[in-house]
Amino acid sequence: MSRSSIALSNLRAVVIVIVLAFHSVLAYLASLPAAPYAFNAAPYLWQATPIIDSQRWFGFDLFCAWQDVSLMSLMFFLSGLFVPASLARKGSWTFLSDRLLRIGVPLVVVVAILMPIAYYPAYRVTAIDPSIEAYWRHWLALPFWPPGPQWFLWQLLALNLLAAALHWLAPRWHEGLSRWLATAGTDPIRFFVALVAASALAYIPLELMFSPWSWQNYGPFSFQLCRPLHYLVYFFAGYLLGAHGLDRGLLDCDGALARRWGAWVVAAFVGFVLWALPTSQMLEGQQASSLVKIASGLGFAIACAAGGLSFLAVCLRFALARTRTLDSLSANAYSMYLIHYVFVVWLQFAMLAFALFAVGKAAIVFAGTLALSWGTAVVLGNVLAGAQVAQFKRWLRAIVGERLALIKQDD
Repeated sequence: MSRSSIALSNLRAVVIVIVLAFHSVLAYLASLPAAPYAFNAAPYLWQATPIIDSQRWFGFDLFCAWQDVSLMSLMFFLSGLFVPASLARKGSWTFLSDRLLRIGVPLVVVVAILMPIAYYPAYRVTAIDPSIEAYWRHWLALPFWPPGPQWFLWQLLALNLLAAALHWLAPRWHEGLSRWLATAGTDPIRFFVALVAASALAYIPLELMFSPWSWQNYGPFSFQLCRPLHYLVYFFAGYLLGAHGLDRGLLDCDGALARRWGAWVVAAFVGFVLWALPTSQMLEGQQASSLVKIASGLGFAIACAAGGLSFLAVCLRFALARTRTLDSLSANAYSMYLIHYVFVVWLQFAMLAFALFAVGKAAIVFAGTLALSWGTAVVLGNVLAGAQVAQFKRWLRAIVGERLALIKQDD
């Protein structure tokens, strides 16, 4: 395993811990209203903050704003990194069948089963009739099926399908851009500028059309109206870097990005301020001018790029050693993402009964979520590694492969 691969694996471990921390503190934001959101009232804001606690700390608002700007873009970027090698090894159709099984099937199970369990406390805190039967009636009466944090996986699956289609239709579509990236390793600023420009072009027009806080729900699909094209840019930016090579250019542990990690951390802070200042004039329904919105959108593009590159730089510089803890977190990160939200919401709900300060409650929720998600993921991984389950997965993969092969022949 190369040094860059170890650093990226450790970064995946760091990211899942931050995701769990992000969701764990949402109940304690100082910007939340005094009362919980009504379960049946549009725009159904309880999806983002199912539990609202009376204990608050403004530091959590800053942490969540920072992660919302940089972390989600980084997750799409990291997801795209490993796609080219997988496509080259498996081909479009085998890659597609594997992605449908690895992402699509667990996603359907989690959204259909775990999300109703996770969101019951959001109904319970405002319900007149708290019974499970009443909750199920209200759930089915919603005009959509809440996916929770799994909105990320719906969009990730769609981007993987797009990558497979491009590889099938034009296998060499990325070669020119990948060659350009060969020079970016010695000058990460060029990559940063290109990423900011592409992101701004993808994000700002949609931000001007829609509020940065607006979400749209269709059945089990949910997305932030101004961000789908922005996430597409980051996914394919990662794709192009992965096609160039995981140990070269920007991802070289001895390269310019890793050597100047301190400068990128400072850039991430500056980028966050450039986004936060104009965005603060758009909160709570404030009417902002187009110039303020454009400044906010440009700040968002800068903050995302600088934040993501700072994470990469720090891990490429310092996270080069393998440990059992980081290896286990990295190996189980996907399963932890799928299941963690149930533990987050129920632990936040349980903490409502205790007169404890916000930081203490958040620490308990985070520690409990990390332990329960991690332990469950390890057990689940051991179960799925069993011979009978492995045989079922091979059978299911063969069935999907046969169906896709028939579609390919028809084309």
